[in-house]
Amino acid sequence: MEQDDPGEALTEIRERRLSVLELLQVAAGSGLAAYAVWALILQPGFRRVPLRLQVPYVGASVRQVEHVLSLLKGRSGKLVDLGSGDGRIVLAAHRCGLRPAVGYELNPWLVGLARLYAWRAGCASSVSYHREDLWKVNLRDCYNVSVFLAPSVLPLLESKLQAELPEGARVVSGRFPLPTWQPVAVVGEGLDRVWAYDIHNGGPAGQAAPAPSSTSVPRAPDPQAG
Repeated sequence: MEQDDPGEALTEIRERRLSVLELLQVAAGSGLAAYAVWALILQPGFRRVPLRLQVPYVGASVRQVEHVLSLLKGRSGKLVDLGSGDGRIVLAAHRCGLRPAVGYELNPWLVGLARLYAWRAGCASSVSYHREDLWKVNLRDCYNVSVFLAPSVLPLLESKLQAELPEGARVVSGRFPLPTWQPVAVVGEGLDRVWAYDIHNGGPAGQAAPAPSSTSVPRAPDPQAG
């Protein structure tokens, strides 16, 4: 029986150690790559906003977009998406007849991506995306507002909406409801749930009414039906 050569054994150990180091290098490189994506694409928009008003970008799902459109079905006038991300809701609303359709997004990379998608869809001259802080957007001529924001900023958003929106405006909030307003309609389940709120007499409709039960909230028709 041949004995193992010590030199060969040492070489094998070194090779195995190198493989482990390579794996660590790959892991570190992946982490750096992820950080680079964050720094280049997601972080720029945050630098100009106070920490308590920052909202991370999470794109709306296909089901969420469908629910937003169902709650805006049959309406007309200007559509504004606050924190429009890659612009998918603005583009879908324009296709459904809500015009003008405008998105406001602070992150320049997402604004560029939204404009690219609009160009590919042949709607570059029909929709508009602006790099602007949503807290500085004037909403006095906006009759349809879409928001997919974090719960931490919704109380402040309520004050802005009530102070600026015109009579008859509708606000559609995705993922999370406005904390003190009473919805006029709710569609979807879980994270796909979307709430609609109407402005009447200078404030949200049904503000003084008790919270509706899940069985009493009217549901909007499915835009895919018929």
